[in-house]
Amino acid sequence: MTGASSLPANSSRETIIDALDHVHARSSSYWNAFDPAAFIAPIGEAWSPGDNVRHLSKSIRAVTGGLGQPRLVLRSLFGRVKHSPRSMEQISITYDELLAAGGSAGRFAPSARTDVLDARAEQARILSEHDTAVLEIKRAILEWREQDLDRYQLPHPLLGKLTVREMLLFTVLHNQHHVDVVKRRLASLRA
Repeated sequence: MTGASSLPANSSRETIIDALDHVHARSSSYWNAFDPAAFIAPIGEAWSPGDNVRHLSKSIRAVTGGLGQPRLVLRSLFGRVKHSPRSMEQISITYDELLAAGGSAGRFAPSARTDVLDARAEQARILSEHDTAVLEIKRAILEWREQDLDRYQLPHPLLGKLTVREMLLFTVLHNQHHVDVVKRRLASLRA
């Protein structure tokens, strides 16, 4: 994972929130620096920068929704944790391997956009929705007791069941991952 520090498996809620704030601030600066037309334009055959942000917001909202479920519902739906806690680096390695093996965003892919009339307004809307998604997940994290982050799990479409703490670590690395993906794709187009 380029550009983001790796967090250990026992990272506290506050450490995760700080890391999320840090990655969000850096990525927001990156996304805001795009010309609006370039922000919404596909990168070759790949998603546009705006599509990457919409995907991140969709993913974050799903995690926030999971965090808002009663603990008994989570235990009933996803069972007891049966693995040792994993660090951000371990999760990142597994995620990269799954992507290299053909893993995709699936239902978390952004919906197709065709007729955007005002690129500047669209960019502002997408970035505002992303800011809101990040704010809401931070609020949801604070509703969890530290010890419960390792007692309950949520499903990830590629990684399988992750503890709540692992899902939060993934959320931090996922945001940096998409900045890195866009940077690589743009560099590849220029080469």
